[in-house]
Amino acid sequence: MVTIVLLILVLLFVVGALVLLWAIRARNMQIWLASYLRRRPPSPPVSGPVHVMFCFVDHFEPAWGRVDLATQRERVDRWCRDYRLLAAAHRDADGRPPQHSFFYPEEEYLEEHLQKIAALCAEGYGEIEIHLHHDDDTAENFNATISRFNELLHERHGALPRDPRSGQLRFGFIHGNWSLDNSRADGRWCGLNNELILLRELGCYADFTLPSAPSDTQTRMINAIYYATDDPLRPKSHNTGEPVRVGGKASGDLMIVQGPLGLNWRDRRYGFIPRIENADVRRACPPTPARVDAWVRTGVHVEGRPEWVFVKVHTHGTQERDMDTLLGDASHRMHNHLEQTYNDGANYVLHYVTAREVYNIIKAAEAGHAGNPGDYRDYELPPPPGIAATRAMRSA
Repeated sequence: MVTIVLLILVLLFVVGALVLLWAIRARNMQIWLASYLRRRPPSPPVSGPVHVMFCFVDHFEPAWGRVDLATQRERVDRWCRDYRLLAAAHRDADGRPPQHSFFYPEEEYLEEHLQKIAALCAEGYGEIEIHLHHDDDTAENFNATISRFNELLHERHGALPRDPRSGQLRFGFIHGNWSLDNSRADGRWCGLNNELILLRELGCYADFTLPSAPSDTQTRMINAIYYATDDPLRPKSHNTGEPVRVGGKASGDLMIVQGPLGLNWRDRRYGFIPRIENADVRRACPPTPARVDAWVRTGVHVEGRPEWVFVKVHTHGTQERDMDTLLGDASHRMHNHLEQTYNDGANYVLHYVTAREVYNIIKAAEAGHAGNPGDYRDYELPPPPGIAATRAMRSA
């Protein structure tokens, strides 16, 4: 009888182990789980509050689903109308409303859409950056595509700043289908093993694609801000890199700015399997206070500056099923929780920031600056011309 019981227990253990391994492989968690389990919470600041930089990046695709022009217009118009209402109701410690970084896809360009988004940004609600879906691409075509789009956004829509030292247009980047540097295992949706080098040469200041879990494009390095060095003969060169640190300097080819990634044990599948927390915001995964707390606890920061925490979350904002979440009560609750819990001035100070401002504050930390990160929003790269012009008019 004892032998039978032992055999049953062993069988149950084996079956459980196999189920666990299947669940891990099915969600590509073997790529990053070891890094997650080895993580160490950031050291608390010696004194003073923790500053929370909250950055919302959007794979903003009006033509998603190959819809007609009328539907695209409805999507863009709703965003421009409802986001003004949402953001106007909230302020951070600096008196600024929530900032939305619109990573607009080159292949979906329509002048009228960008004019509306640019007007929204000029009013102080965000900035425009670059998003691209491509497949089986060549370096020549990629360079021509990004260069043309950079100039178009800058000249026609007042987007993208020029580097004050070199005069080059600078931009933040999100890769379509998560496939930065040809990182999909099947080789689809990119084609360029030297994409990090190409982006650097074109003026990209940082990539904001990650996290991409459960996709196999997810990197081994997680919850980090780091410099990746491209190996032009191999894909996924950003799998690891050199962390940005106080007193350090730029290295490699491209800065990678990651959002929080981990396991959500509060909302388990089947009662015992934790869900992946990948900082994605949509109807199926709304931005609850518990998720906000988890994002802040992750503590993504520049090494040596743990009191400056970067929370970068993402979405695909133009899908109808998610718009009520992104533009309605769920987002109001998210901002209310941020402002009530992480903006008391003693323990926490909240800053709503764009992707460009995130980069500037990171570079200020790297250079050894401390204190109020809100003072460094324009530290290295100035505001794009459309926003700079509006600020000048208001201050005149």
